[in-house]
Amino acid sequence: MLSWFRRRRAKTPAPTITPRSETSAAVRVELAELTPPPEVFLGRLGYAQLVLFENLSRAVAAAPRTADKSSLSRAAAELLAGHQSVRELLEELGADPDEAMEPFQRDLDDFQRRTQGADWYEVLVTCYLTTGFLADFFAGLAGGLPDRYRDRALAAIQVSQGEELLVELLRAGIEGSPRLSSRLALWGRRLVGDTMLVARRALEIDGALPGEERTEPVFSELVGAHTRRMDALGLTA
Repeated sequence: MLSWFRRRRAKTPAPTITPRSETSAAVRVELAELTPPPEVFLGRLGYAQLVLFENLSRAVAAAPRTADKSSLSRAAAELLAGHQSVRELLEELGADPDEAMEPFQRDLDDFQRRTQGADWYEVLVTCYLTTGFLADFFAGLAGGLPDRYRDRALAAIQVSQGEELLVELLRAGIEGSPRLSSRLALWGRRLVGDTMLVARRALEIDGALPGEERTEPVFSELVGAHTRRMDALGLTA
């Protein structure tokens, strides 16, 4: 995963962020067997991208410095470009993109309301953790798409999304306020439950999950990647 954000100053060495593509590879085999029809997959992905874009837009609006607003804006624009690619894929399927996304609006809007965050730092944690978790999840599911859609769907998911910038901003805040660390750790633990619920619902068939033996390895890998993201911030998952 490429990132066009550069760190602005030298930092104390921190835990390495596991590349999202590596995590996705670990869950792709299991998830590829559970991929819904392309129109359903792309409809859910497309609306999820809108939610993640709105989250980043809130981070832009609340950013205290012009430089941070500018960098976060570029990340939001990249995410919106991925959403546009998903719309184009839906059109190639003969589907109306808005109609394909509509069935997922209620659940994903509710997810966004529950994970908004109380201030700028909580918004940044939401952007960092939920975007990473859902990108891993949807990349795994994309493995089961027909060949002619798979690579383009993966490209729409695997944008940089400013991950390194989010880590830099959060670490700077945490280093300056020990109390912030405890609060954000608690917020991160809450986020993983809400985000996992989004993934679980995407796997449901007639309102029920496939067998536990098929889904447990998937969620174990996704939670493991979430824990590594928390570690990168020095937070306890």
